[in-house]
Amino acid sequence: MEMEKFSYDNRIVRNFALATMVWGVVGMLVGLLIAFQIYLPVLNFGLPYTTFSRLRPLHTNAVIFAFVGNAIFMGVYYSMQRITKARMFSDLLSKIHFWGWQSIILCAALTLPLGITTSKEYAELEWPIDILIALVWVVFAINMFGTIAKRREKHMYVAIWFYIATIVTVAVLHIVNSIEIPVNFLKSYSVYAGVQDALVQWWYGHNAVAFFLTTPFLGLMYYYLPKAAGRPVYSYKLSIVHFWSLIFIYIWAGPHHLLYTALPDWAQSLGTVFSVMLIAPSWGGMINGLLTLRGAWDKVREDPILKFMVVAVTAYGMATFEGPMLSLKNVNAIAHYTDWIVAHVHVGALGWNGFLTFGILYWLIPRIYKTDLYSKKLANIHFWIGTLGIVFYAVPMYWSGITQSLMWKQFTPEGILQYPNFLETVTNLIPLYAIRSVGGTMYFVGVIIGVYNLVKTIKTGTLFAEEPAEAPARVLNTAEPGETKHRWLERKPIQFALLATVLVLIGGLIEIIPTFLVKSNIPTISSVKPYTPLELQGRDLYIREGCNNCHSQMIRPFRSETERYGEYSKAGEYVYDHPFLWGSKRTGPDLHREGKKYPNIWHYLHMQNPQQISPGSLMPVYDWLLDNDLDISTTEDKINALRSIGVPYPAGYEKIANDELMKQAQEITADLQKNGAPVTPEKEIVALIAYLQRLGTDIKGNNTADMKEVK
Repeated sequence: MEMEKFSYDNRIVRNFALATMVWGVVGMLVGLLIAFQIYLPVLNFGLPYTTFSRLRPLHTNAVIFAFVGNAIFMGVYYSMQRITKARMFSDLLSKIHFWGWQSIILCAALTLPLGITTSKEYAELEWPIDILIALVWVVFAINMFGTIAKRREKHMYVAIWFYIATIVTVAVLHIVNSIEIPVNFLKSYSVYAGVQDALVQWWYGHNAVAFFLTTPFLGLMYYYLPKAAGRPVYSYKLSIVHFWSLIFIYIWAGPHHLLYTALPDWAQSLGTVFSVMLIAPSWGGMINGLLTLRGAWDKVREDPILKFMVVAVTAYGMATFEGPMLSLKNVNAIAHYTDWIVAHVHVGALGWNGFLTFGILYWLIPRIYKTDLYSKKLANIHFWIGTLGIVFYAVPMYWSGITQSLMWKQFTPEGILQYPNFLETVTNLIPLYAIRSVGGTMYFVGVIIGVYNLVKTIKTGTLFAEEPAEAPARVLNTAEPGETKHRWLERKPIQFALLATVLVLIGGLIEIIPTFLVKSNIPTISSVKPYTPLELQGRDLYIREGCNNCHSQMIRPFRSETERYGEYSKAGEYVYDHPFLWGSKRTGPDLHREGKKYPNIWHYLHMQNPQQISPGSLMPVYDWLLDNDLDISTTEDKINALRSIGVPYPAGYEKIANDELMKQAQEITADLQKNGAPVTPEKEIVALIAYLQRLGTDIKGNNTADMKEVK
């Protein structure tokens, strides 16, 4: 048989590996800072760019898309060439992919601290960056499918199945969730509103976890774990069942993030049912991974690489058992909005993604540098301090979550809330937050040790940039005797990708389309009106400051919540909310019925320094809102943009919008001045107060938002 000689491109693997280490340190350092900020507000430094609410999305984006994203590409570029017996399709596309992805990360690092955000979790970047993401993803897809097309192996190995599912699904999720109407170069509004926006966002958000943090890592597991263990995958048939059932079921589970909200019940029920079903394929994958170590468990005792991988797969099993449990309504009623979810997320991120990434780095770097790992002892120290870090991080957060929930729901024998002051439920958690930050510090120290060990390894070797290889010339599309249908499919990447796309689309379409087309899903409320121009500007300040990262705007139909906050939230109250701002965590109280609850001066003083209104408050100061002038040059464009996506501002209203804005601002300013606040109408604080005073008041017959028809 004719042998062909070629070379593997290790330079692109090296580049993504270095980026993984750099962004891993940056992302986790920001995470560590906000872990301290949450109970030491002084560490916000009184600067808008370093407040918890702006840094939290920077942390999640840095860890998910910078650290984990680069790790995925590192692992894929190395493994793809080996399992296809082919160099990547195009070195140029590889370089464009690398530098394009780093550019996206830099854009995120610059814009998020500046408050340039869409507010949608894990999709906070504004529309020009969204377009850049789509273009870079297309480059990656062409490079990967081009490599598959020129492969010398007849059948696609199981890792490639997961890579294909990742590419097609992430593209669909990103495009659908990012449809926005631009206001200007750095501001846009989601075309979806309220409940519909919430459904699309959490369909995206949940499946970003599924198809960015899970399926590509399963592909990596199927390649690197057998390599590290020196054993073949335990079961080929189990791989098939695992793959197809996982990608079909996962896409349905998004609505479990919205249980007990204004989302229609049928959608919530679908989310719960498919989430519970998800245990089977998830654990099938975990079992397939762990049983791959059959006959090699003795190596785990000595080999730090296998230790990292075993704990990673175990963390995957824990997280994918806990996720379906959290989708049960009775469990969700306790856990949602609490620190329990923070613990759940970090078991997956630190254990599954973090440990598998470092396991791969420890295996891969010595190979592409043709050397040995600098220090096995340091790798073992990294493993143990990292493992303890996860434990010290997760346990106090579980404890905190349950404590929060029980305090929120506790009634006295007389039938009144035992802890009516929300602040009391926060200050009791400070010791647990402190322990969490110790756990985070331990994990971060482990990361620093790991990076040091890998850099020293790199320095002892030389990059094998063009690794020579040879393989028989490809013989494709010839059926084997007795070939099964799946073996046939493994020879057909186009048909494989199409089938995977269809299976992924089914769940999304069935859940999303009826929510848009069936009117009864979102009952309208006649008293709900669009925001006034001042309230609209105030709402955008709320988004800029990231208030939704700590405050929800969704009161669930529980007695404990209606007693604390007021009437439960209705779907029809959000029909003009582009985007929705329901939030997913209550570090502070829910704000949906905040309107008219306190006088204007209370909000003024609270933003100036929360502790002067609420002694002991952990909320940072936002005193720059008292000094900054509101930019009203955008009002007209904002009114036009929102009208184009269905908000019923009268024709021509944009021309008088700033007059209306100043009129309302002067009324609020007069009230503030009467109470001793030295404020003028053009300050940002006035707009934010206008928005906060509007929240949840429409169903009480509030008429402040009535629009005058302009002729």
